[in-house]
Amino acid sequence: MPKPDLILLAMEQSPTLDLFERALHAAGYDLAIAKSLSALENTLQETVPTLLVIAEKLGDKSGLDQARLVLGRFPTLPVILYAVNHDPKLVLECLRSGLSDCIFPPLKIDEIGRAIQQSQKRAAQMGDWVRREVRRTTSSLEERIHEMETLVTLSRSITASLNLDSVLSNVVTAAVELTNAEEGQLLLLDESTDELYMRASRNFDEKFARTFRLPVKDTLAGQVMSTGEAISFCRDAPNKIKTAYLVYSLIYVPLHNNGRVIGVLGVDNRLAKLPFAPHHELVMRVLADFAAIAIQNAQLYDESEHERAKFETVINDIQDGVILLDKSNHILLINPAARKTFGLGISELIGMPVLEAISHHDFTGLLGSITDSPLKFHEIAFEDGRVFNSQYIPIKAIGSVITLEDITHLKMLDRLKSDFIHTISHDLRSPLTAIMGYVELLDRVGPLNDQQKEFVRHVQSSAQNITALINDLLDLGRIEAGFDTRKDEVFIETILRFTLDNLGRQITDKHQNLQLTISPDLPVLRGNPIRLRQMMDNLLVNAIKYTPVKGRIDVILRSEAEQIIFEVADTGIGIPQADQLHIFEKFYRAENAPKDTPGTGLGLAIVKSIVENHAGRIWVESTLGVGSKFVVVLPAS
Repeated sequence: MPKPDLILLAMEQSPTLDLFERALHAAGYDLAIAKSLSALENTLQETVPTLLVIAEKLGDKSGLDQARLVLGRFPTLPVILYAVNHDPKLVLECLRSGLSDCIFPPLKIDEIGRAIQQSQKRAAQMGDWVRREVRRTTSSLEERIHEMETLVTLSRSITASLNLDSVLSNVVTAAVELTNAEEGQLLLLDESTDELYMRASRNFDEKFARTFRLPVKDTLAGQVMSTGEAISFCRDAPNKIKTAYLVYSLIYVPLHNNGRVIGVLGVDNRLAKLPFAPHHELVMRVLADFAAIAIQNAQLYDESEHERAKFETVINDIQDGVILLDKSNHILLINPAARKTFGLGISELIGMPVLEAISHHDFTGLLGSITDSPLKFHEIAFEDGRVFNSQYIPIKAIGSVITLEDITHLKMLDRLKSDFIHTISHDLRSPLTAIMGYVELLDRVGPLNDQQKEFVRHVQSSAQNITALINDLLDLGRIEAGFDTRKDEVFIETILRFTLDNLGRQITDKHQNLQLTISPDLPVLRGNPIRLRQMMDNLLVNAIKYTPVKGRIDVILRSEAEQIIFEVADTGIGIPQADQLHIFEKFYRAENAPKDTPGTGLGLAIVKSIVENHAGRIWVESTLGVGSKFVVVLPAS
């Protein structure tokens, strides 16, 4: 049996309360009685009654006010107000406040029952209406949710799949399902024929879809192509799209790609005269955008694949080894030349830590010596005599790349050249010594006239120049061969001041202004003091030599980030831009060097070798006619 309805009586003890009890018990209702406001609140917290009867006064509070509060919490609960006097204004207030009824004495048992039943009936009708509206609204919301879920799924498939046929087929299927259409098609423009062909379809005969061609001119689809605006209609008579292709209702929307229309997405009803809903055009526009994005993604992917294929061809065909690493030094790419260099065969190396794949000690030393400098060079030598010049280059957002250039033949030529120079240099010393000795003895065997003395001076000057050249060659050979391995902790400031003291006479003779700046607390440098002095001496002599009378020379010695920086700047003749790339090469002199200025072309080559022998760097900054600045950076001890 169904459970009886619960009626809540909110009124103080009185004959009226007894009358309500008898009447409602007789009608078969369950009763709950609240004789105070607190009892009413407690009862409403424990249960929700089917109907509330509340007295006009409950204690010192207005029953109507309490009824309003209850309706604020339970809007669908029927509430009846019992008033002692029949007051039309009170009835009007009850109706405005949403109460179901207002009853007055004299009361009869059957009247009480009818009032209760009528209020319950109205509440039931209201409940039925609310449920119908909820179902209707819920159905509409479920339809929108289904549309959104379909669109979300479709958008994910576009980003996750590169299969254009599958994605476009899914777009057309979604268009048919979301609009409840009979057919769907995606038309793309064939620019060679100025016709639209069916790229994807739903519910079309396969042969018809494969052979379908629609002219752009004088067609609805062509109108969409030309205007870039959607078209939709629903007509009682079928409208011709093409011969034997008649529709009652249709939606065509454009596909936009990079500012131009590339096709049309459409749905139609050919058999039924069912119209499309107003929001279906918006859904179709979203689907058309999805299709355009999928087409653009496919085009970009094809282009990227083409570029990647070209890149791989270039990387695989070049003779230099190339190893691309990520930020954790895992291999991203390694070309055949690099594999051959280290004898790695065809094993899978992508993703491996590079030091696990390549264990050569020189290569390990390269990665171990990497600093924050943008470029790092290192030689890798093999037991079979091969020598490779490796170059490490950081690449932002990726990692780094290491290139390997085979310089075996260059090293061999360099050794042959060095051996030749050393041999010639030693062989020239003996005859030069004899020449100098005999020239000095000439005036002892007899008096010389002025012209003979001038000739002797020329011979001595030439012999001294050749001797200086030989000494430079031998120095350069010793430095390059690595014979100067001795390194001590030296104070670079002391060496600089000693060098300047020795060159002070030359600076004074040319009335040059020398500005010396030395930072305090310079760190100790580990190096060869003789070679460091030779490096400073060569740079300062060049600055004095090529700076005119009364010119300015700035010498700066400072430290930065555990490095010692030595700068020599002058206001001399400057170096042409084309010559700056070769200025540190052996026997090279700038084109604008004065012909009467002595020099062997080895000074800067010696400087560069000394700097590199101390793990440092050197470069030149120069403007023609303004001056030059040489910068040397050496790591502190």
